Amino acid sequence: MSADEFIPNLDELNGQFPPVSDALSTPNGLLAWGGDLSPRTLISAYSRGIFPWYSEGEPILWWCPSPRAVIFPEQLHVSRRLTRRLRNLDWSAHLNRNFESVMRHCAAPRPGQPGTWISAEMMAAYARLHVMGYAQCLEVDINGQLAGGIYGITLGNVFFGESMFSCQNDGSKIAMKALCDALCVSGYRLLDCQLPSPHLQRMGAINLSTTGFQSLLGAIPHLKPLPLDLP
Repeated sequence: MSADEFIPNLDELNGQFPPVSDALSTPNGLLAWGGDLSPRTLISAYSRGIFPWYSEGEPILWWCPSPRAVIFPEQLHVSRRLTRRLRNLDWSAHLNRNFESVMRHCAAPRPGQPGTWISAEMMAAYARLHVMGYAQCLEVDINGQLAGGIYGITLGNVFFGESMFSCQNDGSKIAMKALCDALCVSGYRLLDCQLPSPHLQRMGAINLSTTGFQSLLGAIPHLKPLPLDLP
C-alpha cells in the first residue's frame, strides 16, 4: 500500500500538521506526507518536534518517532580514551564556517548504505534556513585537516540535530563534544538526536517517549514565534 493510505497529506490539510500522537508505530513515527520544504513549513515542523526524512523519488515524509533520543549538553559522556586523546591532539572547532560543505559531507555515501536522504532539494532548503539564521553547523579539524562535523536547526535554546559525519578517526565524536561545549556556553538546554543508536547512547543520549519529549519541549521556553514574513 502507498503512504497516502495510512497517513494524511499536508496539502489536503492546508499545511497544518496533525497531532504528533497520531504518528504511526510502524513505520515508527511516520506522521504525514506531502507539503513542501519552505522555511515556514520546516520551522513549523521543528517547533513541534517533527522533521522530514525521505529518499529521492519519494514524497516528502514527516516523522516524530518514539522513543526519541536526546542529550542534555552538560551531561554528554566523553570516554576516558577520547579525553586522553584530546589532551595530546592538535584540534580545533569552527561554527558555521561552511554550512553547505558540512551538508555535502553528511550526504556522502557511507559503507553499508545504498544512498542518502540528503537530496539536492534538502540541501537547498537547509542552506536557505542557514542564511536566515535557523540552521547551524560545526566542523572539527585535526592537525589542520577536516575531521568531522554536524549540522541542525536551532530554535531558541534547543538544537535539533540533523546529521553528522566523520572523515578522520573520532571526528564525529569530537564534533559532538565541541558542539555540546558550545551549547552549554550559549545556554542551550537540549540536543535532539532524533533516533536512538548505540553510538549516541555511549555518549549520554537518553530515550524519551513522544509524550515525554513533547512535555520537555513544552516546559522549556525555547520556541521563537513563527515570523510572519516567512515565505
